[in-house]
Amino acid sequence: MSSPETLSLYEFFNRFPDEEAARKFFEGKRWADGVHCPHCGSVSVAEVKNQKPMPYRCRDCRQHFSVRTGTVLGDSRLPLHKWLMAIYMMTTARKGIPSTQVARELGITQKSAWFLCQRIRETWLAQAGDHDADMGPTVEVDETFVGGKETNKHASKKLKKGRGAVGKAVVVGVKARTGEVRAAHVQGTDKATLHGFISAHVQPGSLVCTDEHAAYRGLTNYDHMTVRHSAGEYVNNMAHTNGIESFWSLLKRGYYGVYHYMSVKHLNRYVGEFANRQNTLKFSTLQFMGATAERMIGRHISYKELINA
Repeated sequence: MSSPETLSLYEFFNRFPDEEAARKFFEGKRWADGVHCPHCGSVSVAEVKNQKPMPYRCRDCRQHFSVRTGTVLGDSRLPLHKWLMAIYMMTTARKGIPSTQVARELGITQKSAWFLCQRIRETWLAQAGDHDADMGPTVEVDETFVGGKETNKHASKKLKKGRGAVGKAVVVGVKARTGEVRAAHVQGTDKATLHGFISAHVQPGSLVCTDEHAAYRGLTNYDHMTVRHSAGEYVNNMAHTNGIESFWSLLKRGYYGVYHYMSVKHLNRYVGEFANRQNTLKFSTLQFMGATAERMIGRHISYKELINA
């Protein structure tokens, strides 16, 4: 099986040399069948000369609009070319890319770069959380803990409740044998939480493979097989959790090696970033960028909403 076609940085700038090329790319993904009004849906649209912020006008509702209107691009002062380059950089960085590097590459402040990246992650979060997709007949479910060690924390931040998972955030995930992943930050590893997550993402009648964690017991409407990691068992016929654990490994490499810290209130977006990247492994670079642009419609989050989440 051939590898997905990649796009080098040199090829990126040859294909998208300026703002006009970026605008055409976004418009092509949003309006593949022709420009229509995002306010009323009318196709009776006129181009308005010398109106760069709002180059289109609807003849029916008389509203002005652009490709940014009604998307995560709305209210952004950054050029579309910088948006597209940011998407490219985040697409091609397998383990993520820090906002400080995005800021240097785009020539913007770190604050603007962080906001830009979070809005792109907001788009990916919608794609990674597609509950309607069938995960297939066999899935693996596991949980992991994200955060720093208690021993490494400042004395004023230590919870003094033990070691291990103390003070860390819980992330639970399900991975199909086809490679598809769904993952999210949850409040705990109790039975109600884990069973609820499985019910939300896995079709009834599927084979669910987990470790021996007691909270997985009593699953109804599913076939359930376990592996006893505490006894050194990692494969039991069809049962193993090696696939979801490999995803956790990649998530942790991004945490420790790239981001160094993931705020709990933004953790779902970071998890969604890695899940979305996993789910689009077979996409070419241009396909990934195109899927991101298409998902931006109807998504919007302000800086105030982000920091006050």
